[in-house]
Amino acid sequence: MKLIPAIDLMNGKCVRLFKGDFNKRKDFTREPHEQAKYWEKEGAECIHIVDLDAAKTGIPINDESIKKIVNQVNIPIQIGGGIRSLERIEQLLSYGVEKVIMGTSAIENKELVKDLSSKYPKRIIIGIDAKEGKVSTRGWLEQSDVLATELVKEFSSLKIASFIVTDINTDGTLAGTNEVFIKEILEITDIPVIASGGIGTISDLLSLTKFEDSGLYGVIVGKALYENKFTISEGNKILSSERIIDIPINKDYYA
Repeated sequence: MKLIPAIDLMNGKCVRLFKGDFNKRKDFTREPHEQAKYWEKEGAECIHIVDLDAAKTGIPINDESIKKIVNQVNIPIQIGGGIRSLERIEQLLSYGVEKVIMGTSAIENKELVKDLSSKYPKRIIIGIDAKEGKVSTRGWLEQSDVLATELVKEFSSLKIASFIVTDINTDGTLAGTNEVFIKEILEITDIPVIASGGIGTISDLLSLTKFEDSGLYGVIVGKALYENKFTISEGNKILSSERIIDIPINKDYYA
C-alpha cells in the first residue's frame, strides 16, 4: 500500500478543511510547491492535489501553484477539483500531471467520464466523496441521492486507474477512518481503491493494512502529516509489505 500525502489548494495556499466545511479551514504557512518538495524528500511516491476553489466554483485559479508543484518534484501528481471537461483534462495533462480525478462529473456527466476513460486509459481516477453513504458533489456543497456503492458498480467496467473513496464525516477529523465504508467498496469492485479521510495516527494506518489483499491500493493523508502526528517515513514503514509491527495489536480484532 502507498501513503499519498495531500495538498488542498485555496487561493494558492495549502489548507485543510474540517469535514469538508469551507468555513472551517486551517491555513499552513509553507508554499504548496515547497510542501510537495519536502514530502518527496521524506519518501512520498505520489502527491494528491485538490483544487478546492475549482471544486467549489468550477473556475481554476490555482494553476500557477499546480505547475510549480509539477515542475519541482520528480514523483507522479494526481489532481482533482472542478475537472468537468475534456479541455480541462488536456490542460492539466499538458502541465505534466499524471492522473486526473473526476468527481462531480461522475454524477452529472457520466458519458463524459466513460468517453475519457477510453481516451485516456488508466489516467482517470473516479473520486467518490460520500456522506451517510450518498455521494456529494461540487466541493461537497451539494448532496445527491446516489449511493456510493452503486456508482462504484457502474464505473468498475471502465479503464480507470482507481477509485478514491472519502467518507466526508471523517475527513479532517483525525478521528480514524470509516472502515465499514471502505470494506463495502472493496467488496464490489476489482479496481484499485484509495481510501481518504480520518487518518490521525500510525495505528489508523496499521488498521487499514488488513484490506491490502482485498484491493486497497493506498491511503491519502493530509492533516495528520501537517500536524506532525507521524512522518511519511514512519507511515511508509507501516504500509510496507516488509513492515515490522511494534504497536500493540488487539488480536481478536484481526481474527
